[in-house]
Amino acid sequence: MSQERWSFLDRLAYRSSLTLWSRAVRTAKSADLSDLRLVRDRARKLRQKLNELLQVADTRLALPRIGSSAFPKPGGTDWFWRPNLWRGPLDIKGASSVESKTAFGDEVTLFHDCRLSELTLRQLRNQREVDLAPYGLRMDVFRFDGSFLSVVVELPPEACNGLKRRHLIRLDTIVELEKPLEIFARLNIRHGPNTEQIVRELPLEDDNVFVEFDLAYTKLNEKRVERMWVDLIFEGPEMNQVTMRDVTFARYPRAEL
Repeated sequence: MSQERWSFLDRLAYRSSLTLWSRAVRTAKSADLSDLRLVRDRARKLRQKLNELLQVADTRLALPRIGSSAFPKPGGTDWFWRPNLWRGPLDIKGASSVESKTAFGDEVTLFHDCRLSELTLRQLRNQREVDLAPYGLRMDVFRFDGSFLSVVVELPPEACNGLKRRHLIRLDTIVELEKPLEIFARLNIRHGPNTEQIVRELPLEDDNVFVEFDLAYTKLNEKRVERMWVDLIFEGPEMNQVTMRDVTFARYPRAEL
């Protein structure tokens, strides 16, 4: 119940209740024992309901705010983004036996070449104090008879607007693994008939997991940039659980030498 939804009578009853219990506190030391026993029983019932309310409220208010795009950014950042999957609830929370090319929202798609899919994907609500993203993505992989597994994140058109070879694209993520595996990130930039690709391995042994893609090492045609996406490639994912608590992107110019 929000304060705005409280009617005039609700607010009047609230103030009357505060007055009533304040008077009960003042008279508790001198009240008749039978009256005090009755007041105590009523207070205990009220405390039970208040404790239930406080537990729910404290839990919800401690969670990252839905829709949040807040995260640390490098100096000079001129574009930043957290995909919707990590920012707000999806209509479909998860799926099992996930087929290749299955989309989760408008920006994230799973690809694999398994003959028999034993993969599950699920969006979950982040509840840890360290999490800035409201939601995470959990992938359970059981038997895996394919040669590749990737999660593709389609970057919005704003990421391409004004893109130059002097730019760096940074990917930050928070990953939890049931057992160690290698994860590679491949940045793809389509410009005209060509596609530039840069591959980086995620340094999962570090607390701060990020990679930078330096566009200076590409043959990017700045006038023909059409589309940009990132493949997150999982090597040897069989019998593993991967939880991606957050995924964010930032674009900023390289420091001048």
